[in-house]
Amino acid sequence: MNRTTLSLIAGTTALAAVTGFAVLTAPDAGDTDTAKTAAVLPVERTSLLCPAPSISDLAETSYTSFTPVTKGTASDGKAELDSATGQSEGGEGGKKKADKPVLTPKEPGAPVTGDTSGGDAPALVGTAEGKFAPGWTVQETTEVAAGTGRGLQGVNCTAPDTEFWFPGASTAADRTDYVHLTNPDDSAAVVDIELYGKDGALESTAGESLTVQPHSSEPVLLSTLTDEKQENLTVHVNVRSGRLGAAVQALDDKLGGDWLAASTDPTGSLVLPGIPKDATAVRLVAFTPGDSDADLKVRLSSPSGQITPAGNETLHVKAGMTTAIDLGDVTRGEAGSLILTPTDQTVPVVAALRVVRGKGDDQETAFIPATRPVGTRATSADNSAKGSTLSLVAPGQAAKVKVTASAGSDGGTAVSKTYTIKAGTTQSVEAPKPSGGKGTYALTVEPLSGGPVYAARTLAATEDGVPGFTIQTLPDDRGTVAVPEADEDLSVLQK
Repeated sequence: MNRTTLSLIAGTTALAAVTGFAVLTAPDAGDTDTAKTAAVLPVERTSLLCPAPSISDLAETSYTSFTPVTKGTASDGKAELDSATGQSEGGEGGKKKADKPVLTPKEPGAPVTGDTSGGDAPALVGTAEGKFAPGWTVQETTEVAAGTGRGLQGVNCTAPDTEFWFPGASTAADRTDYVHLTNPDDSAAVVDIELYGKDGALESTAGESLTVQPHSSEPVLLSTLTDEKQENLTVHVNVRSGRLGAAVQALDDKLGGDWLAASTDPTGSLVLPGIPKDATAVRLVAFTPGDSDADLKVRLSSPSGQITPAGNETLHVKAGMTTAIDLGDVTRGEAGSLILTPTDQTVPVVAALRVVRGKGDDQETAFIPATRPVGTRATSADNSAKGSTLSLVAPGQAAKVKVTASAGSDGGTAVSKTYTIKAGTTQSVEAPKPSGGKGTYALTVEPLSGGPVYAARTLAATEDGVPGFTIQTLPDDRGTVAVPEADEDLSVLQK
Protein backbone atom coordinates (compact mmCIF):
# COMPACT_ATOMS: atom_id res chain seq x y z
CA MET A 1 0.00 0.00 0.00
CA ASN A 2 1.33 3.44 -0.88
CA ARG A 3 1.88 6.25 1.63
CA THR A 4 -1.20 8.18 0.43
CA THR A 5 -3.56 5.36 1.34
CA LEU A 6 -1.93 4.79 4.74
CA SER A 7 -2.06 8.51 5.49
CA LEU A 8 -5.74 8.60 4.58
CA ILE A 9 -6.57 5.87 7.11
CA ALA A 10 -4.55 7.55 9.85
CA GLY A 11 -6.04 10.94 9.03
CA THR A 12 -9.60 9.63 9.17
CA THR A 13 -9.01 8.20 12.65
CA ALA A 14 -7.51 11.47 13.88
CA LEU A 15 -10.40 13.46 12.42
CA ALA A 16 -12.93 11.33 14.22
CA ALA A 17 -11.15 11.78 17.54
CA VAL A 18 -11.28 15.54 17.15
CA THR A 19 -14.68 16.15 15.61
CA GLY A 20 -16.70 13.00 16.15
CA PHE A 21 -17.17 12.62 12.40
CA ALA A 22 -15.66 10.21 9.91
CA VAL A 23 -16.61 8.68 6.57
CA LEU A 24 -15.72 5.11 5.75
CA THR A 25 -16.43 3.05 2.64
CA ALA A 26 -18.86 0.25 3.40
CA PRO A 27 -17.36 -3.24 2.98
CA ASP A 28 -18.65 -5.68 0.39
CA ALA A 29 -21.36 -8.08 1.48
CA GLY A 30 -19.91 -10.91 3.49
CA ASP A 31 -16.68 -9.04 4.26
CA THR A 32 -16.75 -8.97 8.04
CA ASP A 33 -13.09 -8.14 8.61
CA THR A 34 -12.66 -4.85 6.73
CA ALA A 35 -14.46 -2.72 9.33
CA LYS A 36 -14.24 -3.97 12.90
CA THR A 37 -15.97 -2.89 16.09
CA ALA A 38 -15.55 0.83 16.67
CA ALA A 39 -13.27 2.01 19.46
CA VAL A 40 -14.67 4.69 21.75
CA LEU A 41 -12.04 7.39 22.20
CA PRO A 42 -12.02 10.75 24.01
CA VAL A 43 -12.32 13.82 21.80
CA GLU A 44 -9.11 15.80 21.51
CA ARG A 45 -10.44 19.33 21.03
CA THR A 46 -13.61 21.13 22.15
CA SER A 47 -14.82 24.66 21.35
CA LEU A 48 -17.41 26.57 23.38
CA LEU A 49 -19.03 29.99 22.87
CA CYS A 50 -20.61 32.12 25.63
CA PRO A 51 -22.88 35.06 24.71
CA ALA A 52 -22.39 38.55 26.17
CA PRO A 53 -24.19 38.20 29.53
CA SER A 54 -26.12 41.44 29.99
CA ILE A 55 -26.51 45.11 29.08
CA SER A 56 -27.52 45.99 32.66
CA ASP A 57 -25.11 48.00 34.81
CA LEU A 58 -26.46 45.99 37.75
CA ALA A 59 -25.44 42.61 36.30
CA GLU A 60 -23.12 40.33 38.28
CA THR A 61 -21.88 37.43 36.16
CA SER A 62 -19.94 34.31 37.08
CA TYR A 63 -18.41 31.68 34.81
CA THR A 64 -17.80 28.10 35.92
CA SER A 65 -15.64 25.70 33.90
CA PHE A 66 -15.43 21.95 34.46
CA THR A 67 -13.98 18.93 32.66
CA PRO A 68 -14.87 15.46 33.99
CA VAL A 69 -12.02 13.01 34.44
CA THR A 70 -12.04 10.74 31.36
CA LYS A 71 -10.10 7.53 30.90
CA GLY A 72 -7.76 7.33 27.93
CA THR A 73 -7.04 11.05 27.55
CA ALA A 74 -3.63 12.49 26.87
CA SER A 75 -1.50 13.44 29.86
CA ASP A 76 -1.24 17.03 28.76
CA GLY A 77 -3.51 19.71 27.35
CA LYS A 78 -4.90 23.16 28.07
CA ALA A 79 -8.12 25.17 28.12
CA GLU A 80 -8.84 28.89 27.98
CA LEU A 81 -11.87 31.10 27.88
CA ASP A 82 -11.13 34.46 26.22
CA SER A 83 -13.00 37.52 25.01
CA ALA A 84 -14.33 36.94 21.49
CA THR A 85 -13.21 40.41 20.44
CA GLY A 86 -9.83 39.86 22.10
CA GLN A 87 -9.09 37.22 19.48
CA SER A 88 -9.38 39.59 16.51
CA GLU A 89 -6.77 39.65 13.80
CA GLY A 90 -3.63 41.46 14.81
CA GLY A 91 -2.11 42.31 11.44
CA GLU A 92 1.30 40.83 10.67
CA GLY A 93 1.54 39.38 14.13
CA GLY A 94 -1.51 37.16 13.58
CA LYS A 95 -4.30 36.89 16.12
CA LYS A 96 -4.21 39.34 18.98
CA LYS A 97 -5.11 37.45 22.13
CA ALA A 98 -6.84 39.04 25.10
CA ASP A 99 -4.51 40.36 27.78
CA LYS A 100 -5.71 37.78 30.29
CA PRO A 101 -8.06 34.78 29.85
CA VAL A 102 -11.30 34.93 31.82
CA LEU A 103 -10.73 31.31 32.85
CA THR A 104 -7.78 28.92 32.70
CA PRO A 105 -8.63 25.48 34.16
CA LYS A 106 -5.81 23.74 36.00
CA GLU A 107 -6.85 20.08 36.16
CA PRO A 108 -9.86 17.94 35.12
CA GLY A 109 -12.13 16.98 37.99
CA ALA A 110 -12.26 20.35 39.74
CA PRO A 111 -14.25 23.44 38.66
CA VAL A 112 -12.66 26.83 38.07
CA THR A 113 -14.61 30.08 38.37
CA GLY A 114 -14.30 33.64 37.14
CA ASP A 115 -16.54 36.69 37.37
CA THR A 116 -17.31 40.08 35.91
CA SER A 117 -19.81 42.88 36.56
CA GLY A 118 -21.70 45.53 34.65
CA GLY A 119 -23.19 45.65 31.17
CA ASP A 120 -20.00 45.75 29.08
CA ALA A 121 -18.82 42.14 29.50
CA PRO A 122 -18.07 40.65 26.05
CA ALA A 123 -18.98 37.31 24.51
CA LEU A 124 -16.38 34.63 25.16
CA VAL A 125 -14.70 32.00 23.00
CA GLY A 126 -13.19 28.93 24.62
CA THR A 127 -10.99 26.09 23.41
CA ALA A 128 -9.97 22.97 25.32
CA GLU A 129 -7.41 20.46 24.11
CA GLY A 130 -6.00 17.14 25.29
CA LYS A 131 -7.12 16.06 28.75
CA PHE A 132 -9.35 19.14 29.15
CA ALA A 133 -11.40 18.51 25.98
CA PRO A 134 -13.70 15.52 26.72
CA GLY A 135 -16.93 16.79 28.28
CA TRP A 136 -15.69 20.34 28.83
CA THR A 137 -18.64 22.35 30.21
CA VAL A 138 -18.89 26.07 30.96
CA GLN A 139 -21.90 27.82 32.49
CA GLU A 140 -22.52 31.57 32.46
CA THR A 141 -24.75 32.74 35.35
CA THR A 142 -25.89 36.34 35.80
CA GLU A 143 -27.81 38.03 38.61
CA VAL A 144 -29.65 41.26 37.70
CA ALA A 145 -30.97 43.11 40.74
CA ALA A 146 -33.66 45.24 39.05
CA GLY A 147 -35.13 46.34 35.74
CA THR A 148 -36.23 44.39 32.68
CA GLY A 149 -35.14 40.77 32.99
CA ARG A 150 -34.27 41.10 36.69
CA GLY A 151 -33.53 37.82 38.44
CA LEU A 152 -31.21 34.91 37.67
CA GLN A 153 -30.15 34.16 34.09
CA GLY A 154 -28.11 31.11 33.15
CA VAL A 155 -26.85 29.48 29.98
CA ASN A 156 -24.50 26.67 29.08
CA CYS A 157 -21.87 27.84 26.63
CA THR A 158 -22.32 25.86 23.41
CA ALA A 159 -20.34 24.53 20.48
CA PRO A 160 -20.58 26.43 17.17
CA ASP A 161 -23.12 25.05 14.69
CA THR A 162 -25.00 25.98 11.52
CA GLU A 163 -28.70 25.76 12.50
CA PHE A 164 -30.73 26.59 15.62
CA TRP A 165 -34.44 26.55 16.56
CA PHE A 166 -35.82 28.69 19.40
CA PRO A 167 -39.55 28.17 20.12
CA GLY A 168 -40.65 30.45 22.97
CA ALA A 169 -39.25 33.82 21.87
CA SER A 170 -41.48 36.90 21.68
CA THR A 171 -41.92 40.42 20.31
CA ALA A 172 -44.74 41.29 22.73
CA ALA A 173 -44.77 44.80 24.20
CA ASP A 174 -43.45 43.65 27.60
CA ARG A 175 -40.69 41.50 26.14
CA THR A 176 -37.22 42.50 24.94
CA ASP A 177 -35.69 39.50 23.18
CA TYR A 178 -32.27 39.35 21.54
CA VAL A 179 -30.71 36.54 19.55
CA HIS A 180 -26.97 36.57 20.25
CA LEU A 181 -24.72 35.40 17.40
CA THR A 182 -21.03 34.68 18.11
CA ASN A 183 -18.48 33.93 15.38
CA PRO A 184 -15.30 32.19 16.63
CA ASP A 185 -13.61 31.86 13.22
CA ASP A 186 -11.22 33.85 11.04
CA SER A 187 -13.79 34.42 8.28
CA ALA A 188 -17.16 36.21 8.34
CA ALA A 189 -20.36 34.20 8.77
CA VAL A 190 -23.57 34.90 6.85
CA VAL A 191 -26.85 34.06 8.55
CA ASP A 192 -30.62 34.28 8.04
CA ILE A 193 -32.95 34.84 11.01
CA GLU A 194 -36.53 33.72 10.32
CA LEU A 195 -39.49 34.37 12.63
CA TYR A 196 -42.62 32.20 12.73
CA GLY A 197 -45.78 33.26 14.55
CA LYS A 198 -49.28 31.88 15.02
CA ASP A 199 -50.13 32.43 11.34
CA GLY A 200 -46.81 31.37 9.82
CA ALA A 201 -43.68 33.18 8.71
CA LEU A 202 -43.51 36.88 9.57
CA GLU A 203 -42.76 39.02 6.54
CA SER A 204 -39.38 40.65 6.92
CA THR A 205 -36.21 41.14 4.92
CA ALA A 206 -34.23 42.63 7.82
CA GLY A 207 -33.13 39.19 8.98
CA GLU A 208 -31.77 38.04 5.63
CA SER A 209 -28.06 37.68 4.88
CA LEU A 210 -26.80 39.19 8.11
CA THR A 211 -23.01 39.24 8.37
CA VAL A 212 -21.23 38.43 11.63
CA GLN A 213 -17.62 39.53 11.41
CA PRO A 214 -14.73 37.21 12.40
CA HIS A 215 -14.10 36.92 16.16
CA SER A 216 -17.12 39.00 17.09
CA SER A 217 -20.58 38.75 18.58
CA GLU A 218 -23.80 40.47 17.51
CA PRO A 219 -26.98 40.80 19.64
CA VAL A 220 -29.94 41.18 17.25
CA LEU A 221 -33.10 42.68 18.79
CA LEU A 222 -36.03 40.66 17.43
CA SER A 223 -38.35 43.67 17.36
CA THR A 224 -36.05 45.27 14.76
CA LEU A 225 -36.75 42.38 12.38
CA THR A 226 -40.55 42.80 12.32
CA ASP A 227 -43.26 45.31 13.18
CA GLU A 228 -45.60 42.56 14.40
CA LYS A 229 -46.11 42.16 18.15
CA GLN A 230 -46.59 38.47 18.83
CA GLU A 231 -46.62 36.76 22.20
CA ASN A 232 -45.18 33.46 21.00
CA LEU A 233 -42.60 33.10 18.25
CA THR A 234 -40.23 30.49 16.89
CA VAL A 235 -36.84 31.83 15.81
CA HIS A 236 -34.89 29.91 13.16
CA VAL A 237 -31.20 30.76 12.80
CA ASN A 238 -29.82 29.34 9.56
CA VAL A 239 -26.11 29.90 8.89
CA ARG A 240 -25.44 30.13 5.16
CA SER A 241 -21.66 30.23 5.45
CA GLY A 242 -19.36 29.70 8.41
CA ARG A 243 -20.57 28.64 11.84
CA LEU A 244 -21.89 30.42 14.90
CA GLY A 245 -22.95 30.09 18.49
CA ALA A 246 -26.54 31.23 19.08
CA ALA A 247 -28.80 31.81 22.10
CA VAL A 248 -31.89 33.93 22.75
CA GLN A 249 -31.96 36.29 25.74
CA ALA A 250 -35.62 36.72 26.72
CA LEU A 251 -36.24 39.68 29.04
CA ASP A 252 -39.64 40.56 30.50
CA ASP A 253 -40.67 43.84 32.14
CA LYS A 254 -42.60 42.08 34.93
CA LEU A 255 -41.66 38.40 34.88
CA GLY A 256 -37.88 38.60 34.97
CA GLY A 257 -36.05 36.75 32.24
CA ASP A 258 -33.56 34.09 31.25
CA TRP A 259 -31.68 32.56 28.35
CA LEU A 260 -33.63 30.40 25.92
CA ALA A 261 -31.28 27.69 24.63
CA ALA A 262 -31.91 26.00 21.29
CA SER A 263 -34.33 23.09 21.12
CA THR A 264 -32.98 19.75 20.04
CA ASP A 265 -33.18 19.15 16.28
CA PRO A 266 -36.72 18.64 14.91
CA THR A 267 -37.91 15.13 15.76
CA GLY A 268 -41.15 13.21 16.28
CA SER A 269 -40.96 12.68 20.05
CA LEU A 270 -39.66 15.21 22.55
CA VAL A 271 -38.79 15.33 26.25
CA LEU A 272 -38.72 18.62 28.21
CA PRO A 273 -37.30 17.72 31.64
CA GLY A 274 -37.23 19.40 35.02
CA ILE A 275 -40.34 21.53 35.66
CA PRO A 276 -39.97 22.75 39.28
CA LYS A 277 -42.55 21.51 41.77
CA ASP A 278 -43.52 25.09 42.69
CA ALA A 279 -44.05 26.33 39.11
CA THR A 280 -47.08 28.64 39.07
CA ALA A 281 -47.45 28.87 35.28
CA VAL A 282 -46.14 26.69 32.45
CA ARG A 283 -46.52 27.48 28.75
CA LEU A 284 -45.71 25.01 25.97
CA VAL A 285 -44.59 26.48 22.63
CA ALA A 286 -44.18 24.14 19.65
CA PHE A 287 -43.41 24.44 15.95
CA THR A 288 -43.09 22.06 13.02
CA PRO A 289 -40.88 23.18 10.13
CA GLY A 290 -42.21 20.67 7.59
CA ASP A 291 -45.21 20.71 5.26
CA SER A 292 -47.39 18.44 7.41
CA ASP A 293 -49.34 19.22 10.57
CA ALA A 294 -48.28 17.43 13.75
CA ASP A 295 -50.62 15.84 16.29
CA LEU A 296 -48.98 15.11 19.62
CA LYS A 297 -49.94 13.34 22.82
CA VAL A 298 -49.12 15.51 25.84
CA ARG A 299 -48.06 13.66 28.99
CA LEU A 300 -46.68 14.88 32.30
CA SER A 301 -44.07 12.56 33.79
CA SER A 302 -44.53 12.87 37.57
CA PRO A 303 -42.81 11.06 40.48
CA SER A 304 -45.57 8.42 40.39
CA GLY A 305 -45.86 7.97 36.61
CA GLN A 306 -47.25 9.61 33.48
CA ILE A 307 -50.52 11.55 33.64
CA THR A 308 -52.51 13.58 31.13
CA PRO A 309 -52.87 17.33 31.82
CA ALA A 310 -56.57 18.07 32.17
CA GLY A 311 -57.92 19.69 29.01
CA ASN A 312 -54.62 19.33 27.16
CA GLU A 313 -54.52 15.67 26.22
CA THR A 314 -53.29 16.42 22.70
CA LEU A 315 -51.69 19.27 20.79
CA HIS A 316 -52.29 20.10 17.13
CA VAL A 317 -49.38 21.98 15.53
CA LYS A 318 -50.09 23.42 12.09
CA ALA A 319 -47.28 23.23 9.56
CA GLY A 320 -45.09 26.33 9.62
CA MET A 321 -47.02 27.95 12.47
CA THR A 322 -46.12 28.44 16.13
CA THR A 323 -48.62 26.91 18.58
CA ALA A 324 -48.75 27.68 22.29
CA ILE A 325 -50.88 26.34 25.14
CA ASP A 326 -50.94 27.42 28.79
CA LEU A 327 -50.75 24.47 31.17
CA GLY A 328 -51.09 26.53 34.38
CA ASP A 329 -49.66 25.00 37.54
CA VAL A 330 -49.50 21.62 35.83
CA THR A 331 -47.08 20.04 38.33
CA ARG A 332 -49.37 20.69 41.34
CA GLY A 333 -46.58 20.57 43.90
CA GLU A 334 -44.54 17.74 42.38
CA ALA A 335 -41.56 18.05 40.06
CA GLY A 336 -42.36 16.88 36.54
CA SER A 337 -41.35 16.71 32.90
CA LEU A 338 -43.34 17.04 29.70
CA ILE A 339 -43.28 14.23 27.14
CA LEU A 340 -44.59 14.77 23.60
CA THR A 341 -45.20 11.80 21.30
CA PRO A 342 -47.02 11.50 17.95
CA THR A 343 -50.63 10.35 18.07
CA ASP A 344 -50.25 8.66 14.69
CA GLN A 345 -47.98 9.96 11.93
CA THR A 346 -44.51 11.06 13.02
CA VAL A 347 -43.80 14.70 12.10
CA PRO A 348 -40.60 16.51 13.21
CA VAL A 349 -41.28 19.16 15.87
CA VAL A 350 -39.30 21.58 18.07
CA ALA A 351 -40.60 22.78 21.43
CA ALA A 352 -39.81 24.66 24.64
CA LEU A 353 -41.48 25.53 27.94
CA ARG A 354 -41.70 28.91 29.61
CA VAL A 355 -41.82 28.32 33.38
CA VAL A 356 -42.87 30.96 35.94
CA ARG A 357 -42.33 30.78 39.71
CA GLY A 358 -43.70 33.19 42.32
CA LYS A 359 -46.80 35.37 42.40
CA GLY A 360 -47.73 39.01 41.88
CA ASP A 361 -44.72 41.29 41.67
CA ASP A 362 -42.38 38.50 42.80
CA GLN A 363 -42.43 36.37 39.67
CA GLU A 364 -39.48 35.03 37.72
CA THR A 365 -39.12 33.15 34.42
CA ALA A 366 -36.97 30.34 33.07
CA PHE A 367 -37.09 28.20 29.91
CA ILE A 368 -36.80 24.47 29.24
CA PRO A 369 -36.10 23.49 25.62
CA ALA A 370 -36.65 19.98 24.34
CA THR A 371 -33.33 18.21 24.74
CA ARG A 372 -31.30 15.13 23.85
CA PRO A 373 -30.92 12.28 26.36
CA VAL A 374 -27.99 12.17 28.76
CA GLY A 375 -26.48 9.41 26.63
CA THR A 376 -23.07 8.37 27.95
CA ARG A 377 -22.52 11.33 30.28
CA ALA A 378 -23.72 14.88 30.94
CA THR A 379 -22.48 17.62 33.25
CA SER A 380 -23.87 20.67 35.05
CA ALA A 381 -20.93 22.94 35.89
CA ASP A 382 -22.32 25.53 38.33
CA ASN A 383 -23.96 24.19 41.50
CA SER A 384 -24.33 25.31 45.10
CA ALA A 385 -25.09 23.32 48.23
CA LYS A 386 -28.46 25.00 48.86
CA GLY A 387 -29.67 26.22 45.46
CA SER A 388 -29.35 23.21 43.11
CA THR A 389 -32.08 20.67 42.25
CA LEU A 390 -31.48 17.78 39.84
CA SER A 391 -34.34 16.17 37.90
CA LEU A 392 -33.94 12.77 36.23
CA VAL A 393 -36.51 11.37 33.78
CA ALA A 394 -36.91 7.84 32.41
CA PRO A 395 -39.70 8.24 29.85
CA GLY A 396 -39.66 4.59 28.72
CA GLN A 397 -37.81 1.90 30.64
CA ALA A 398 -36.53 2.16 34.20
CA ALA A 399 -32.91 3.23 34.54
CA LYS A 400 -30.06 3.23 37.02
CA VAL A 401 -27.98 6.40 37.13
CA LYS A 402 -24.77 7.45 38.87
CA VAL A 403 -24.47 11.11 39.89
CA THR A 404 -21.09 12.48 40.94
CA ALA A 405 -20.50 15.76 42.75
CA SER A 406 -17.04 17.01 41.90
CA ALA A 407 -14.60 18.64 44.28
CA GLY A 408 -15.55 22.22 45.02
CA SER A 409 -13.90 25.23 43.42
CA ASP A 410 -12.29 25.86 46.83
CA GLY A 411 -11.34 22.27 47.64
CA GLY A 412 -12.88 19.03 48.86
CA THR A 413 -13.26 15.57 47.32
CA ALA A 414 -15.77 14.08 44.90
CA VAL A 415 -18.78 12.05 46.09
CA SER A 416 -21.01 9.72 44.02
CA LYS A 417 -24.51 8.31 44.55
CA THR A 418 -26.56 5.84 42.51
CA TYR A 419 -30.28 6.31 41.82
CA THR A 420 -32.95 4.09 40.28
CA ILE A 421 -35.53 5.95 38.19
CA LYS A 422 -38.79 4.05 37.69
CA ALA A 423 -40.19 3.77 34.18
CA GLY A 424 -42.27 6.77 33.11
CA THR A 425 -41.33 8.90 36.13
CA THR A 426 -39.47 12.08 36.95
CA GLN A 427 -37.44 12.04 40.13
CA SER A 428 -36.21 15.23 41.78
CA VAL A 429 -33.21 13.76 43.59
CA GLU A 430 -31.16 15.08 46.45
CA ALA A 431 -27.91 15.26 44.56
CA PRO A 432 -24.64 14.49 46.35
CA LYS A 433 -22.36 17.26 47.57
CA PRO A 434 -18.55 17.21 47.68
CA SER A 435 -16.99 16.05 50.93
CA GLY A 436 -15.38 18.97 52.73
CA GLY A 437 -15.77 21.16 49.66
CA LYS A 438 -16.45 24.85 49.46
CA GLY A 439 -17.53 27.04 46.58
CA THR A 440 -19.30 25.81 43.47
CA TYR A 441 -19.13 22.24 42.19
CA ALA A 442 -20.13 20.20 39.15
CA LEU A 443 -22.67 17.39 38.88
CA THR A 444 -21.93 14.63 36.38
CA VAL A 445 -24.73 12.22 35.38
CA GLU A 446 -23.86 8.78 33.96
CA PRO A 447 -26.55 6.18 33.13
CA LEU A 448 -25.49 2.70 34.22
CA SER A 449 -28.32 0.52 32.88
CA GLY A 450 -31.89 0.58 31.58
CA GLY A 451 -33.52 2.94 29.10
CA PRO A 452 -32.70 6.49 28.02
CA VAL A 453 -32.48 9.14 30.73
CA TYR A 454 -33.10 12.89 30.39
CA ALA A 455 -31.99 15.43 32.95
CA ALA A 456 -32.17 19.08 33.98
CA ARG A 457 -30.75 21.14 36.82
CA THR A 458 -32.54 24.07 38.48
CA LEU A 459 -30.33 26.71 40.13
CA ALA A 460 -32.19 29.03 42.53
CA ALA A 461 -31.12 32.18 44.36
CA THR A 462 -33.83 34.26 46.05
CA GLU A 463 -33.05 37.98 46.39
CA ASP A 464 -35.37 40.42 48.21
CA GLY A 465 -38.18 37.90 48.13
CA VAL A 466 -38.01 37.36 44.35
CA PRO A 467 -37.48 33.65 43.54
CA GLY A 468 -34.70 33.97 40.99
CA PHE A 469 -34.01 30.71 39.17
CA THR A 470 -32.62 29.28 35.95
CA ILE A 471 -32.89 25.80 34.39
CA GLN A 472 -30.33 24.04 32.21
CA THR A 473 -30.94 20.71 30.48
CA LEU A 474 -28.18 18.09 30.52
CA PRO A 475 -27.72 16.49 27.08
CA ASP A 476 -24.84 14.14 26.31
CA ASP A 477 -21.55 16.04 26.54
CA ARG A 478 -20.17 14.30 23.41
CA GLY A 479 -16.88 13.78 25.20
CA THR A 480 -16.18 10.55 23.35
CA VAL A 481 -16.47 9.43 19.75
CA ALA A 482 -16.67 6.03 18.09
CA VAL A 483 -13.74 5.47 15.72
CA PRO A 484 -14.14 2.36 13.53
CA GLU A 485 -11.11 0.10 13.35
CA ALA A 486 -10.13 -0.41 9.72
CA ASP A 487 -7.76 -2.89 8.08
CA GLU A 488 -5.70 -2.19 4.98
CA ASP A 489 -7.59 -3.24 1.86
CA LEU A 490 -5.20 -3.66 -1.08
CA SER A 491 -8.10 -4.20 -3.46
CA VAL A 492 -8.87 -0.46 -3.46
CA LEU A 493 -5.63 0.09 -5.39
CA GLN A 494 -6.77 -2.26 -8.16
CA LYS A 495 -10.12 -0.57 -8.86
